[in-house]
Amino acid sequence: MLPVYISHPDCARHEMGPDHPECPERLGAIADMLLIQGLLDYMVPHDAPRATEAQLERAHSALHVRRTLDAAPTEGYAQVDPDTRMNRFTVPAALRAAGAAVLATDLVLGGEAPSAFCAVRPPGHHAERDAAMGFCFFNNAAVGIRHALDVHGLERVALIDFDVHHGNGSEDILAGDERVLMCSIFETGLYPFNGPDARSLRDATNLVNVGLPPRSGSEAFRAAVTTHWLPALEAFRPELIYISAGFDAHREDDMGNLGLVDADYAWVTRQLMDVAWRHCRGRVISCLEGGYVLNPLARSAAAHIKVLIGAD
Repeated sequence: MLPVYISHPDCARHEMGPDHPECPERLGAIADMLLIQGLLDYMVPHDAPRATEAQLERAHSALHVRRTLDAAPTEGYAQVDPDTRMNRFTVPAALRAAGAAVLATDLVLGGEAPSAFCAVRPPGHHAERDAAMGFCFFNNAAVGIRHALDVHGLERVALIDFDVHHGNGSEDILAGDERVLMCSIFETGLYPFNGPDARSLRDATNLVNVGLPPRSGSEAFRAAVTTHWLPALEAFRPELIYISAGFDAHREDDMGNLGLVDADYAWVTRQLMDVAWRHCRGRVISCLEGGYVLNPLARSAAAHIKVLIGAD
């Protein structure tokens, strides 16, 4: 039984204009690196299906879902926020991205795969219950998590987010849902500009959010994981772990300034896999979020996936 790699050509057809950092080439860079390193030989490819409206509405309001589906232009671009646009292929791509998380959940919880990586775009962790923003339209990980809880009947799912930007959308959807433990690390002072420590924004006991100052580097990142995430995860005993896998905290990515390196992504994945093997038979689903400079993105994603699939 091999891990699965879920993607779809539609995810590369969505684009937001020349020189936009969230570009279709991101997926090709990751796939090429995995091919070069031979990692795709250890994964079963699957085409992502389109998420249904019912699946999306477990994480989003019906109004947001309908508004997003109806907003796609027939030509050119439709502006969503200053950084986010839709073209005529955005809705199919966004439906596939969320559908990948649903399929990954079905395969992993159905015993057909031990783990999954969803190589999809647009990303999702900024999409709130009622709003698209920050390159994101639907919250892919939240859709998958609610599918695991509401359809498969799990009682405890952990969401880990190591993107350089705080996953405000995931927090908006999942804060207060005691079936979910959300652990995140992010650089303070960056988009979505929600304060030095997002713990102040939600009075919810299921959030473990750690804001790190710029230029924190590997040592501070690893200390935060060890001090804050791992004890919370041990106490929570997740039945499934979801990862919002953003690689834009890398020191070669100018979207942020935390200063991480490839080895940090391998290290944090190893810590999470150790938790997963202790508590949920190694069941981990990872969804691509950020990472915008192609070479460090591809290297970091490969380092993450190598550990995720047990090829390290």
